[in-house]
Amino acid sequence: MKTIITIGRQYGSGGREIGQKLAKAYDIPYYDKELLKVAAKESGLCEELFENFDERPTTSFLYSLVMDPYALGYNASSFDLPLNHKVFLAAFDAIKSIADKGPCVIVGRCADYALSDYENTLHVFIHGEAEDKLKRITEIYQVPEEKAKDFMIKTDKQRASYYNYYTSKKWGDLKSYDMTINSSCFGIDGTVEMIQKAVAMREAE
Repeated sequence: MKTIITIGRQYGSGGREIGQKLAKAYDIPYYDKELLKVAAKESGLCEELFENFDERPTTSFLYSLVMDPYALGYNASSFDLPLNHKVFLAAFDAIKSIADKGPCVIVGRCADYALSDYENTLHVFIHGEAEDKLKRITEIYQVPEEKAKDFMIKTDKQRASYYNYYTSKKWGDLKSYDMTINSSCFGIDGTVEMIQKAVAMREAE
């Protein structure tokens, strides 16, 4: 096993569980929220900053101003980047650092974009039917049924805004990934099996 698997996912599609099962099957590291700890440690920035900006859109002028007033040009001698860009670049570097150590599974955080120059990768996007995603959100993530739909839509919008803002690609677009899978059609284990077959084919080349 030498492939690095990146997983983009719609909220409630089971992307996290699929990633965890793949990592366990291959006995390789799994990174989701764990990536934030690595990025904080390597960059020296506070871990809380990564949690605040994690896969969220960065269009809030006021928030950037409050968090880092000099980064928006209010100090003529300052050529510093806005704080949200610092955090993204630190996460970007952490993803590459992790990938340089060997095969792993990385969920979200524009990992497919960060590793676009790496040949030993398989970039996957997991999506699903609304009914199945809502059921998963209420049962597994314990989100109240009356709030699940709005929460799902909001989370996916945040992920899309984050991805589209920082990359030259579009979140969920077929051209952005090596394969996209509807987990509603194949189930969690079936999706894991399909990705394993794709990895085997990739490594047999």
